[in-house]
This record gives sequence, C-alpha cells and structure tokens, in this order.
Amino acid sequence: MADIRTVTDHFSVAPQITEDDVDAIADAGFKTIIANRPDGEGGVDQPRMGAIRTRAEEKGLTFVALPFSGAPTPEIIERMNSILSEAPAPALAYCRTGTRSITAWALSHGGQGQSDDIIEAAAGAGYDLSGLKPLL
Repeated sequence: MADIRTVTDHFSVAPQITEDDVDAIADAGFKTIIANRPDGEGGVDQPRMGAIRTRAEEKGLTFVALPFSGAPTPEIIERMNSILSEAPAPALAYCRTGTRSITAWALSHGGQGQSDDIIEAAAGAGYDLSGLKPLL
C-alpha cells in the first residue's frame, strides 16, 4: 500500500503509487487521484499514469493528470486549485515523494490568509513548507 499522508479531511499526498495501490486507495474512501509526476521521470521502472488511470476509472474514481517537474508554475497552481474545487473529495495527489503535490496544494491557497494553517497541515503530514510562508 502507498504511503498516504493526510493533509486535510479532503486532501492527502503520497509518493509514487502503482496500479496495485488503487484498490486500497478506493477502499480508503478517496474519490479522486491527481497525478503530478510525469511519466518516465523515474526511468523505465516507474509505473505509468495510463495503467493507474485505467484501474482508478474501473474503481469509479476520478483521475486527473497534472504532471510537472520542479516548482509549480502559476498555471499549475491555478489548475490544481480548479481540480480541488471541482473534483470529488477526498483527493489523493501523488508524485515522486509527495513534495511537489503538497507544494502545489499549498500554493493553490496562496493569498487567502491561511499561511500558518497550511504550514501546520503540511508539517502534520511530514512536509516542511515553512520556506513558502512568504508566498502563502
């Protein structure tokens, strides 16, 4: 089973998941999977989005591909915000380690006066986003 880290009641992150993880993700009550890791980033052994998407859709989950490398761009942040506003919750986002997924989530809340709450929620999931405080 994937290392799922709860951030809020509606959002969690995980390092790379596999097609075999999808059943447990669905059984855990997730409704949406967000893929933030580009296919092939980890080489030929990295699980591919297509297989994960197929299994997710077979289980009745919404699957959204939003792959990116490095820091999330304003476009990625805007798209993440839209996904989280529109897709069924709770959502699970994954990438290589979960860091870029939680960073995109945090930045999608930027300017809402919730910086301390966002940093605390991320810390509770094992991620230090204190360096993002000026952007939140």
